[in-house]
Amino acid sequence: MKDAWLYTLGLMLLGMVAFGASPAEAVTSAGPYYANPSWDQKLPASTRFIVLSDWDSKAVLDRETGLVWQQNPTLTGINSTIDWLSAGRVCSSTNVSNRFGWRLPTLLELETLIDSSVPATGPALPSGNPFSNVHYEQGTYYWSATPFSDDTTLAWVVTFNVGDVNNFDFIHPLDKASYYYIWCVRGGPGYNGTPQ
Repeated sequence: MKDAWLYTLGLMLLGMVAFGASPAEAVTSAGPYYANPSWDQKLPASTRFIVLSDWDSKAVLDRETGLVWQQNPTLTGINSTIDWLSAGRVCSSTNVSNRFGWRLPTLLELETLIDSSVPATGPALPSGNPFSNVHYEQGTYYWSATPFSDDTTLAWVVTFNVGDVNNFDFIHPLDKASYYYIWCVRGGPGYNGTPQ
């Protein structure tokens, strides 16, 4: 058994050398859009985000993280703010291009969309991103699925109105009964803590 495994491994390495591939190259997935995501990638917005045409252009693949975001956060059927508990329920019942499986993103997932080099004259998202209707006015927040560990009545929110993440004004733990925006995501591990 061990010899068969070593023989197979040897053939694979020989094939890689013969065809000029190296073991460090990304493996192309069976899907038509991207190679396997890796969090060590740093891609420009022009190649990082792909609007998925077979999702009626209502979903965007982030090739850096492998997450799929709503192209327009208001696609959940609401264009207003809601409380934290409702936010989780709305995302889990969201249907984009006849597909469910959406959820409220974690704090860290929302943070991956922030580009600290973008000035505060627009959403602090990577330049050239394909998203629309992202609220970024002072005091507007998006719910994350991440509760605040020191107080179960609070959950973390993110604002996209600042690019300077060093001042920590872009995240806050706020009361779950407050009303803020939501931006649903699909894929990734999500949050396995408090049920939403």
